[in-house]
Amino acid sequence: MKGFNFKIFAQFWSIAKLYWWGEEKKGALTLLALLGLLLIGYTQLSVQLNAQQGNIISSLSAKDEARFWQTIWQFLAVLIVYVPLFAGFSYCQSKLGLFWRKWLTNRFLNRYFGDRSFYHLSNSNGEIDNPDQRISEDIRSFTQDSLLFLLVVIQSVLQVIAFSGVLWAISPNLVIFLIIYALAGTFITTGFFGKVLVRLNFEQLKKEANFRFGLIRIRENAESIAFYRGEPQELNHVKNLFNQAFNNFNALILWQELYLGLFTNSYEFITYIIPAIIVAPGVFSGDFEVGKVTEAQGAFFRVFYSLNIIVSRFQSLTNFAAGVNRLSSFSEYLEEDKLALSVRKVEQPKLDFIENGRLEFSHLTLQTPNYQRTLFQDISLDLKPGQGLLIMGASGCGKSSLLRAIAGLWNSGTGVIIRPKLTQMLFLPQKPYMILGTLREQLIYPNLNLEISNEDLEDVLRAVNLTNLAERFGGFNVEKDWGDVLSLGEQQRIAFARILITKPLYAILDEATSGLDLKNEESLYQHLQKTETTFISVGHRQSLMKYHQILLEISEDNSWELTEISV
Repeated sequence: MKGFNFKIFAQFWSIAKLYWWGEEKKGALTLLALLGLLLIGYTQLSVQLNAQQGNIISSLSAKDEARFWQTIWQFLAVLIVYVPLFAGFSYCQSKLGLFWRKWLTNRFLNRYFGDRSFYHLSNSNGEIDNPDQRISEDIRSFTQDSLLFLLVVIQSVLQVIAFSGVLWAISPNLVIFLIIYALAGTFITTGFFGKVLVRLNFEQLKKEANFRFGLIRIRENAESIAFYRGEPQELNHVKNLFNQAFNNFNALILWQELYLGLFTNSYEFITYIIPAIIVAPGVFSGDFEVGKVTEAQGAFFRVFYSLNIIVSRFQSLTNFAAGVNRLSSFSEYLEEDKLALSVRKVEQPKLDFIENGRLEFSHLTLQTPNYQRTLFQDISLDLKPGQGLLIMGASGCGKSSLLRAIAGLWNSGTGVIIRPKLTQMLFLPQKPYMILGTLREQLIYPNLNLEISNEDLEDVLRAVNLTNLAERFGGFNVEKDWGDVLSLGEQQRIAFARILITKPLYAILDEATSGLDLKNEESLYQHLQKTETTFISVGHRQSLMKYHQILLEISEDNSWELTEISV
């Protein structure tokens, strides 16, 4: 990335126009127009306050008591109107930023979860790092900071117009000097410092997010790390992540605080004496009152900082530009992912899916998503309702991948999968997904609108040998981090409880009893056999065979064998 250029503005507008020219434009533009009116109002009042400040100094210098008190009352009258206008402007600005953030966050979340982009992103080998940060922090920065910069630019234009007239009336030389000085400062700042600071800020956002993710990963895998006694390796890893953030930030503060600070401080402090130097001859000759120096300084600073907006806010702008770049690349990935899926449907062989209320494979050949490996070839199978299918084979042969294909997560290959609607199927991975919510929500997931009594929930818990679970934690409406407070075996039984509650047509079980003893496994499958749910299991235990009627064995050489199980 190379500093500020048209690419940044193009990236910004490609995202911003979705809100400002979209379905929310009427409300957004109305609120923006109100902000403009408030801005015009308090800018004009700022001119009056600046003039009154000059009159106060002039009346004191002339020892004119009547004029002094008259000016004081005029100043206070203007201030009474100015303060609520300024407060109202700040309030409306924050509200508009909040509305924009809500809309944009919802849009990105819809695209993130649409077409399972979150799943594809998790398998993209790090093309887009830390999507959580981009959705939570980069969108917040994008909406609030861009609105702030827009209004600052509008305010700067209004102040240049309003105060340039005041300055021109006092000294045209001040206006000419200001324009040349501000343009020179802007050119030096963006041309010399821009390239380095935008790159360093971009890298800092990335490295800070990586360090935070490393710490979160330690927390989520604390027990496994402790069992392996992996503290030294994990400590070195997170220290390395921190050192990367530290070294980049060290370079950032060198350029931002030292080099840029030396320039901006010397550049801005010189302006404190310029108005006095230029207006002084007129005061000494008696053409101006002493208060004109104060008035000229006030107007000079307003115009100077308006023209000098890029220099004065360059640190924030570089941070903002880095965030725009990250958000734009994330947005492009989500669009390209959708496009890639549609292109792949044309350019690469894909599975055909037919919804027909039953499960059947016809000449199914499955490949990895990158089409570099064939897992198995030409499987044909018609699973009758009520039959149990057990899938076995060596690790890595494609057992779980077949389940991914049934779910539509993988579609690389040839052949046909006939299946019920996905809403009529329930998938149970080896490590069950424990949502953040109440015990009731945990049990009825993913059908959170399902109406079921506490008594029925207790019956289901007894069936999966979790009789006292609700009592143990204080009822069905208690919220816990269930992934932490429940063992793997308890989590797997919760997953089985979801089958008994939701009663899907088909249940797909991937090593779903690996954390259970044989007695609990037998009890769960016996309850499952009493339902009308047809189930498919992936597993290694020979004990699973007695609960199924058909065995599909997949070999590492892409071959397979289908046999009936005799118990």
